[in-house]
Amino acid sequence: MSGIPGVILAGGKATRMGGGDKGLRAVGGKRLLDHVIARLAPQCAALAINANGAPDRFAEFALPVLPDSLPDHPGPLAGVLAGLDWAADAGFEAIVTAAADTPFFPRDLVARLREAAGPEGLALAGSRDENGKLWRHPTFGLWPVALRDDLRDALQGGLRKIVLWTDAHQAGLAEFSARPFDPFFNVNTPEDIAEAERLLEAL
Repeated sequence: MSGIPGVILAGGKATRMGGGDKGLRAVGGKRLLDHVIARLAPQCAALAINANGAPDRFAEFALPVLPDSLPDHPGPLAGVLAGLDWAADAGFEAIVTAAADTPFFPRDLVARLREAAGPEGLALAGSRDENGKLWRHPTFGLWPVALRDDLRDALQGGLRKIVLWTDAHQAGLAEFSARPFDPFFNVNTPEDIAEAERLLEAL
């Protein structure tokens, strides 16, 4: 199939928010997932949500809910793998991932990741902090279906850190401007919700 589907990574435990689904917390009168879907849907051929537990809590979004295929919540890479397996079954060649707690990511994320793809088709997003240091945002990436079995083997072998695997496969980097603020600002705490409200008003 043509186009690239998007997978929203919502499988985290939200411990700093007191548990529950961060993506269902409200910012500016809408849930974080509403903001993420509004930004990602125009860039993608289809969308799905990676989340564990009862899928019916996401029913009103009318999107496929993909649980991790590996036990014990091994982290975001397990969500990537679940997305790759779903995309493979649907006939897609790659996916783009976005985190469910990051409501302001770029509206050209998919295009920029495709432009930055490394030799094996991988790319991650990045931005610089106020000191000029470049930070990668590994939950925002372009992932080729062709590497899903390699990823599965790595996860089953105990790998958890995303960049160790992406570095081994020469992932490219799409660098985004952090002005007037970092578009990859994510909501981890109640204080972050207040900051997100402020940023939303400034847009």
